[in-house]
Amino acid sequence: MKNLLLTLILALIWTAVQGAFTLPNFVVGFALGYAVLLLLRPLVGDAGYDARLWHQVSLVGFFVKELVKSSVRVAWEVITPGYGMRAGILAVPLDLKSDLGITLLANLISLTPGTLSLDISDDRDHLFIHAMYIDKSPEEDVQHIKNTFERRIMLALGKPGEVSSVADRAQPQSV
Repeated sequence: MKNLLLTLILALIWTAVQGAFTLPNFVVGFALGYAVLLLLRPLVGDAGYDARLWHQVSLVGFFVKELVKSSVRVAWEVITPGYGMRAGILAVPLDLKSDLGITLLANLISLTPGTLSLDISDDRDHLFIHAMYIDKSPEEDVQHIKNTFERRIMLALGKPGEVSSVADRAQPQSV
């Protein structure tokens, strides 16, 4: 946390020296401050936010990609004649245990067109999802959610020890 504060201070100093308090200028200052602290790592110590920051950016990029793909798919379904959907409800076993992780997973799924988080089990072990498209089998769709969304959320929240167990524990169920 100390290094994040130092990076922010260096970014603010950069913007002050440049004389332009704009977002792009702040981003450049943040990148330069990060690079300086990376070079001074033996003196100031490791930045705890390094890996998580990369995983958070990766999660956002992955979500945007999935958002575009699913938006195009749902739009194509609407504008073409016929009925190509095979809808169903999936029970996804959860390895996420924190309220933040479960909420983030449920919201990212609900924000993706064609899917909707319905409920979480009372024991918080399963998330129930309605999907417009069950492509191959419910088990493969559950595996896809666990190996993409849930794994990336675990990495972004800084739980790398739990990530290896996601694929091992996944025993999907369809409802």
